[in-house]
Amino acid sequence: MSTEALLKMIKDEDVAYVDIRFTDPRGKLQHVTVMSDQVDEDFLDEGFMFDGSSIAGWKSIEASDMKLMPDTESAYIDPFYAEKTVCVHCSVVEPDTGEAYNRDPRGTAAKAEAYLKSSGVGDVAYFGPEAEFFLFDDVRYSVAPNKVSYEVDADHAAWNTDSEFEMGNLGHRPTYKGGYFPVNPMDDGQDIRSEMLTTMKRIGMKVDKHHHEVATSQHELGLIFSSLVKQADELQKFKYIIHNVAQSYGRSATFMPKPLKGDNGSGMHVNMSIWKDGKPIFAGDKYADLSQEALYFIGGILTHAKALNAFTNPSTNSYKRLVPGYEAPVLRAYSARNRSGCVRIPWTESPKAKRVEARFPDPTANPYLCFAALLMAGLDGITNKIDPGEAMDKNLYDLPAEELAGIPTVCGSLREAITELQADHEFLLAGDVFTKDQIDGYIDLKMEEIESYEMTPHPVEFAMYYSS
Repeated sequence: MSTEALLKMIKDEDVAYVDIRFTDPRGKLQHVTVMSDQVDEDFLDEGFMFDGSSIAGWKSIEASDMKLMPDTESAYIDPFYAEKTVCVHCSVVEPDTGEAYNRDPRGTAAKAEAYLKSSGVGDVAYFGPEAEFFLFDDVRYSVAPNKVSYEVDADHAAWNTDSEFEMGNLGHRPTYKGGYFPVNPMDDGQDIRSEMLTTMKRIGMKVDKHHHEVATSQHELGLIFSSLVKQADELQKFKYIIHNVAQSYGRSATFMPKPLKGDNGSGMHVNMSIWKDGKPIFAGDKYADLSQEALYFIGGILTHAKALNAFTNPSTNSYKRLVPGYEAPVLRAYSARNRSGCVRIPWTESPKAKRVEARFPDPTANPYLCFAALLMAGLDGITNKIDPGEAMDKNLYDLPAEELAGIPTVCGSLREAITELQADHEFLLAGDVFTKDQIDGYIDLKMEEIESYEMTPHPVEFAMYYSS
């Protein structure tokens, strides 16, 4: 909505507060709440000053002043606060020049959209993420010098088939890898997922479906595609609503890719398409009814997949999902016929629905950086006419070891992904979409996580080595 429309809504609906929200480099939504009588046309035009040194990976203390610029088109009424509150997503700018701050993820996504237009390849890129998540009833963890442990529980989880409950154990539970997708009572998440979707729709989000996923206690809701920045905003709202509806049910939602040993992890398949002059440029007469541009786009994704992992799979936990045996897309191959490669072409009769699906991302990704990086890799493929090679329509999971060894893979650890990003990032710098300073800052942030992870003893090490 326009500035005038937002101010009118604040007045007409007796809004008490305005929540201005932004996303930090790790992808976490942050916010500041302002009394509505302080929000006028000048406030929305001039922005809100804040301390950027308090955000990890941003400014140092001697240059900490930063400004949040509200995007009034993103406004919505918060569905959880007791006092009526309008939420507005913001981009971050330098206060002295008004220029976009080069480490702001939302600003990077906006520059990626602008670069697409300037390239002449297309006018708009559409993104449709499919983020999976787990619901637990009890979550406990400790990271102390003398204790490193975690424990999660869910009444309906597969491991509770023989547990004693006060009201009895009714026994209807999906098995490990057996949650896709029986009806209730085996599926206990119908009502909570329905409320999540209803809440999303109430604030204007475009959603379509929900279901139980393969792993025990794992779920998925469907977001309808949108343009890059808007869809990244939508995914931030998506995660916010899932966390808070779960909380209202006395449950805990997590987007960790691999919270459970021995069961499937949570991915975030990302569907992508580019349009120009109102027409889809990925539809054509090549493999799987794709255009040559779409094949080059896939070539760019596959070529830069290991560097992309730093943004699409940005947690140490991500690589506990990206292992063979759990339907994880670890092989750098593409196909229209199976889901075993890291890029798939979903079947559709309509040229308008023709798209490319990257299957390796996961929901710990910062959506602004993830979508922008995927687009830049694909555009690099188109610009440099990168041939993706032959499609692999056979089940890659069943290949003999000697044949499997010849197929390149995605990264096996976050450290490897960061090393690959250091070596392969020129494609991200095109059009100043990403900057070297931003990438260096992001690498520093991730190295802190890697070193913390690598220097912490793990319980399984005690099981394997304590008595050695």
